Amino acid sequence: MILKTKITIVISAFLLGTFSFGLYAIGWDYSQNYTLTLVLLFSFAALILAHVSIIKMRRYQLKLEHSEERLRLSMWGSGDELWDWKISSGELYRSSSWLDPVELRPRAQDFPPNKAQIHPQDLSRVAELLQNHLDGKTGHFEATYRLKTADNSWTWVLDRGKAVAFTANGKPSRMTGTLKNIHQIKQTEEQLQLFARCLQTISDAVVICNTDFQILEVNPSFSKITGKSREQSLNQRFELSLYPSRFMQDIRQQMLITGTWSGEIQEQHVNGELYQAELTFAQIKDEQGNVNQYVAVFSDITERKQQEAELKQLVSTDTLTGLPNRALFMQKLAELVKAETEHALLVFDLDNFKKINDSLGHELGDNLLCKLSNRLTGYSSYHNKLYRLGGDEFAILLDQTNDLHQITTLAKELLMQINQPLLVSQHELAITSSVGIVLFPDDGADPQALLRNADTAMYHAKSQGANRYLFFNDSMNKQAVKRLQLENLIRHGLKEDHFVVYYQPKMDILSGQLVGMEALVRFITPKGGIISPANFIPVAEETGQIIEIGEVVLRKACLAVKSWIDQGLFQGRVAVNLSSRQFSLPFLCELIDDTLQQTELPSYHLELEITEGTVMQSPPQAIEVMKKLRARGIHLAMDDFGTGYSSLAYLKQFPLNTLKIDKAFIDDMNTASGRNMVDTIMTIAHNLSLSVVAEGVELETQLEILRKLRCDVIQGYYYSKPLSEDGFKQFLLEQKHKRTKLTAVPASS
Repeated sequence: MILKTKITIVISAFLLGTFSFGLYAIGWDYSQNYTLTLVLLFSFAALILAHVSIIKMRRYQLKLEHSEERLRLSMWGSGDELWDWKISSGELYRSSSWLDPVELRPRAQDFPPNKAQIHPQDLSRVAELLQNHLDGKTGHFEATYRLKTADNSWTWVLDRGKAVAFTANGKPSRMTGTLKNIHQIKQTEEQLQLFARCLQTISDAVVICNTDFQILEVNPSFSKITGKSREQSLNQRFELSLYPSRFMQDIRQQMLITGTWSGEIQEQHVNGELYQAELTFAQIKDEQGNVNQYVAVFSDITERKQQEAELKQLVSTDTLTGLPNRALFMQKLAELVKAETEHALLVFDLDNFKKINDSLGHELGDNLLCKLSNRLTGYSSYHNKLYRLGGDEFAILLDQTNDLHQITTLAKELLMQINQPLLVSQHELAITSSVGIVLFPDDGADPQALLRNADTAMYHAKSQGANRYLFFNDSMNKQAVKRLQLENLIRHGLKEDHFVVYYQPKMDILSGQLVGMEALVRFITPKGGIISPANFIPVAEETGQIIEIGEVVLRKACLAVKSWIDQGLFQGRVAVNLSSRQFSLPFLCELIDDTLQQTELPSYHLELEITEGTVMQSPPQAIEVMKKLRARGIHLAMDDFGTGYSSLAYLKQFPLNTLKIDKAFIDDMNTASGRNMVDTIMTIAHNLSLSVVAEGVELETQLEILRKLRCDVIQGYYYSKPLSEDGFKQFLLEQKHKRTKLTAVPASS
């Protein structure tokens, strides 16, 4: 543009010079044409001034273009766009830094003019703000809303403008403004609001403080936990009132090393109540990595700690007596062994406690244990030393002593305290006890061995009579080892099927005919031969192995009887004994159902024998189980009647079919009192419509007495000892042969 101006000046000067030279050449007389000369000079001057004005105008236009370019670059750099709305015509001009300049021509009814691009949820709000400005209610228009972009997505914008021209009647005719993309700012704002809401609602207390622990901000949970309001806390130093000031310095030092600190604390609420909290401190760093704040988060764990303490109390305390339980005992014993501290262990239980439970009920037995525990804990000698191991078994742990005099003195005192009568539910009970004593390290190297040997000593003390204590010795250990070997032998015998069933016949006393048999278990080992039931059954009862043995006997007996029935050799019932552990199984009836179904034996060929002691443990429950068994067509017999703690009141309620008289009564029939006892049992049974089976009949004289007393069935060596399965089959064949001979008709007739 400057070049064009220079060229114009040069051309003008050239034309003026050419014109003057032409006049001179034709002999123009300046003096004679003075007026014309002045005109020419003034024309030349005007021409010069015109050129100067053009130059100035060109320079101004250049500055304006530079200014527009700077404005455009500034708008591009800020991310804003300009808009110009001619209200009267409805034209809207936008010059976008992120979009090509565009001129929108909205429909006359569109308000705001970019209505089609505004999000529907924001439209009414934007329209209201714009109208307020046009009505003069606001100095400028400002609104944030979502605007549709070229790719049909939504972006947040900040729209600001102002009316700049007005009509004659004062109405705005033109409005200009800027549009700024704030989508990222809006997202950040929403994220910050989300974080703020989280801090406001979480149950944990949050404290922000400077590096001098001066509180800058807290959330509502802080006030709830501590009782201090936000106003009371701001600009105050974060302190733990129950800890020395050095404690906060230790926290600071730890954070300098690791960046965080955490731990459990105890603090006091404003109302004076103590609470426990889990406190965590962490550093807040700026963009350069400098620590400028700390944030503390703590949660009230008072309730959790109380629950943990209660749970620990439950785990370590016997619920019945309140004494420390077996778990705590084993823990304490293990600690003493690990520390190699000399100590003595006394284990004791109550003699004949099971009989008390069976005859007077478990509730009374529990009350007895509670009263005894209260009595013993009342003596300083047993303070923090007495434990309940389970059932009626207790222990006393004496640490840091192996003094035999002190130990025996305490054992004697213990037996004396136990033996004093106790009034329980209007029953005055004088109980006795047996105490087993072991010493560490002489009698065991670990807690299990010590307890096992103490139990062994206790059982040996019990075998020597009531109210005794006994120290453990090696011979007891040998017997315990022998018992353990028997347990293992039983386990192996079950696995290898070494348990077999023998059968002892039951004979009708009048006809002498076979009416049934009792299934008796025998333990036959490949190397050791037959192990007596008197040896292995008590052990199996204690270990619970009797349940599996009982299942084996039931299944084998049902299979054998089904086979004999199918062969036409037998039509009676097989009697199978149920142990107390089997009878208490919750799935007993289902177990028997499965066995009968698998062996295909009809239920009326099965009789179950239950001892008095078993049914008297819980008579109401026993009656329910027996009714279920009777409903299946199974016969029930009470075994060993008269040897336990039977009650005639319950006897008439039991759904029995048969009463069995124990061998001890049969053996005593050689005396008048013995015969009267058997007669009484038979009379009771017959009055209750029960059949009577006499066990252990070996002599003809016994048979004759029983016949006179109207006994129904006899069982014993008089007819046969228990026979193996093959032996009993042979017995059945002989019985069948006898019946055939008796029913045969002579040829002469």
